[in-house]
Amino acid sequence: MPKIMAVTHADLSPSRPTTGLGSKTGAVIMVLTILSGLFCFILCLIAEATRSKVTWLSSDEGENECEYSGSGKTPLLCAASAFLGLAVIMVVEHGYMLFAISNSPPSALAFWEPHYSGPAKSLKWQAAFFFVSTWVCFAVGEILLLIGLSVESGHLRKWSRPRPICLVLREGVLSAAGVFALTTVFLAAGLYLTASRAQRISQRQETLRREMIEASILYASPPRSPPLTTIPRENPLFRENHIEQPPLIVNPTAPSKQLNL
Repeated sequence: MPKIMAVTHADLSPSRPTTGLGSKTGAVIMVLTILSGLFCFILCLIAEATRSKVTWLSSDEGENECEYSGSGKTPLLCAASAFLGLAVIMVVEHGYMLFAISNSPPSALAFWEPHYSGPAKSLKWQAAFFFVSTWVCFAVGEILLLIGLSVESGHLRKWSRPRPICLVLREGVLSAAGVFALTTVFLAAGLYLTASRAQRISQRQETLRREMIEASILYASPPRSPPLTTIPRENPLFRENHIEQPPLIVNPTAPSKQLNL
């Protein structure tokens, strides 16, 4: 005998997409983003530790000349990897968020409209703060890495030959770029958490609004009366003709009365 399964309200409600905010795909992307940011930070520290240094020499003619301590290939490779890695992180993270928000239901998109008040106002300011801070830290980190790339790539050839002018990076430039890269991924994670929280609140409010509408429709409709059943009415003449009369009993011994006219 087949089993009958009850259909609940949760079965009829739209399910959350597998690529939306708060899904497993989003959690995996955020974890990979943070791990990639940590990797970029480590690369920046390696580039800082192996950056080229300058040694000043005095020539026979009395002029000061300088020479590099290395070719700069290692810090150049590490800085280039961190530069490209951070750019890929930002593209993937913000591209995924843009895709997830654009595919969200209209109720979630209405949460970000200017006239939306209540808890949306504070979340809007939080999202704006995380968004601006993320791009500012990303821009500063990329600029610092670009400066390191330009300096370290200037003496790849004949780096051991003395020269009158030597360009070197100041101490802490590449490590600061790593700090900004790490801050960028954490701020991006904060932006993702804020957006997912806003979507959860909008879905909860949409569910409550739908339940209130259903309840108002249910209580506003008049109660249904039970169906009337008609009983066939009997014919009174037919019923009167069919009433049995009691039999008339005549006593023969009773004296008869004679009427004298």
